[in-house]
Amino acid sequence: MPNLRLCAATALLLPASLLAWAQPGSATGSTSDEQVVADEVPAHVSVRATGHQRIRLEALPQVVQQGSAVASPDAARAAVVATLRPVRPGRRVQLQVRDGDSWRAVASRRQDRLGRVQFAAAAAVDGTALTYRVKAMASSSTSPLKSAPVSTARWLDPTWTDEFEGSQLDPVWNHRGREYAHGSRRSCAKGDPRAVSVAGGAVRLSVIRDPDATTRCRIQGRDARAGRFAYRLNGHIGTQHSFAFRYGVAAARVKFHRLRGQHGAFWLQPVDGMQAGALGTEIDVAEYFGDHHPQGGLASFMHRYEGKRRIASGGWIPNSRSFLAGRGDGWSRNYHVFSVEWTPRMLVFRIDGQETGRLRGKVSGVPQFPILSLIAANYEIPKIEEERLPQHMYVDWVRVWETGGGA
Repeated sequence: MPNLRLCAATALLLPASLLAWAQPGSATGSTSDEQVVADEVPAHVSVRATGHQRIRLEALPQVVQQGSAVASPDAARAAVVATLRPVRPGRRVQLQVRDGDSWRAVASRRQDRLGRVQFAAAAAVDGTALTYRVKAMASSSTSPLKSAPVSTARWLDPTWTDEFEGSQLDPVWNHRGREYAHGSRRSCAKGDPRAVSVAGGAVRLSVIRDPDATTRCRIQGRDARAGRFAYRLNGHIGTQHSFAFRYGVAAARVKFHRLRGQHGAFWLQPVDGMQAGALGTEIDVAEYFGDHHPQGGLASFMHRYEGKRRIASGGWIPNSRSFLAGRGDGWSRNYHVFSVEWTPRMLVFRIDGQETGRLRGKVSGVPQFPILSLIAANYEIPKIEEERLPQHMYVDWVRVWETGGGA
């Protein structure tokens, strides 16, 4: 069942870059070069500057968890991101964890061309938050420098979570779009509870033929196609009127459908909906249009209204396969965590902790609610033969870490 908690407002700042799995390392560091106070809990963001160097370090929530099976969100890894100035691509940076009164090395990565280094690290041990720092090694023109510490404590208690236990949806979810919207781009498909099921620790959203339809659908308007097509039912659920939040990090662990002809999505909408005059924006954290899509199939968008005109920003995620774990990985083969970091000024999109893009300007400032869907839009329906239905998308868990207020 979902778990609701209140969290204090805290600023969110925006990191980026490449993911590295933390591996055990040798012990390093001591109180000889820096005083360590074991019971001190640092913030989740720190900045240290000395001479001509600067390191900004940030601990983010547990948004790293690629894999083939369902898993507890508490077992996901946190993203720890260092941003160094001056930029020295290839400079080695070591991640260290506080171990009593000393520091122990757990991973090493190299600075990228933007000056950033990102690690995936344990968020807690036996429920206790961990404290990290990084050490930038000496280069030909810079001396070694240690960052100030950061703690994962800020993120250990999410505002809301659902792990889809049991055999039915929790009442916080409601079924959306339950009528055929004639004259729209979804006139041949509608949301229906029969396209949603819960089992094995995940919710399954499907596109299936409507067994009650006695006629077939003609696609007209901008998506007009010759012929008639079977009406479809979509898995389409959201938490409108039950749970919403304002600013923070929202994440879902998703295994998408395989074939083109429908698209799966994890997205957010304003509590009062999307229409002309709406104050909020639609935030499409991740949309997937099927394997073998010519643009890779994955996209992130923001939609807003200026008067009666709907404006979209964002787009296809470039080289999306670079965010997979290897050749055997795939968006329809394994689960991946798709997340958005939402502040008053910016949206940052990530896959398993790796930044895929960011959007600035006219970001929503009103409460928004999560949506999960597998939808067959009119322009997609001709891309799949009816005999290849149903198609399925699975969601292992959804989490929100709310920050509230300003950032």
